[in-house]
Amino acid sequence: MSSEVSSRERILGRVRRALADVPQDDPPYAEAVARDYLREHGSRSVAETVELLAENLADYRAVVHRTDAEELPYLVMRLLAERGSRYVLVPPGLPPAWLSAADPTRVHDRAVSTPQELDEVESVITGCAVAVAETGTIVLDGGPDQGRRRITLVPDHHICVVRVPEQVVSSVPQALERLDPARPLTWISGPSATSDIELDRVEGVHGPRTLEVILLD
Repeated sequence: MSSEVSSRERILGRVRRALADVPQDDPPYAEAVARDYLREHGSRSVAETVELLAENLADYRAVVHRTDAEELPYLVMRLLAERGSRYVLVPPGLPPAWLSAADPTRVHDRAVSTPQELDEVESVITGCAVAVAETGTIVLDGGPDQGRRRITLVPDHHICVVRVPEQVVSSVPQALERLDPARPLTWISGPSATSDIELDRVEGVHGPRTLEVILLD
């Protein structure tokens, strides 16, 4: 057996030393952290919460659309046609009706797909796990209608359908109650963007350049 101390043993040793002076009767973390913070800011009706979501999504430069189940396939068809998308990525559990009127070739979410293959796909359409009104954030958790995380990071155009009002909450604490921390969570606030040292905004660096959110009533 090697006499060298492994990285794991070194890290655990540091943890033990850091905890050496912690009293045995010290309250556990779950009890020590106060949970009396505001769960949402102000009181809003369901309609007002949805309206706040739409406003904050637009503030983050997402393009917001509103429709119902009957018109959704035609809206998706129009959005894909406006982009000139020949291929669209489709998660395995996406409702077939959403693309029933669209013509682009469907590319299925497969583990064997390479980044180069995904990069050739112009658009992706997904559902979501939850949407946060106060922050204008869409959360994906890899569910059947969302697929693997990478399919929403490589294509340049993401259409995300949010079911209203059941998938809309006011605040982040309310969203966390609905989410499983063991799942691959992706938090999206507008299209991918970053700024260089001169504060010049560049979009599409580490995700889609265009995010279109459909609020499905």
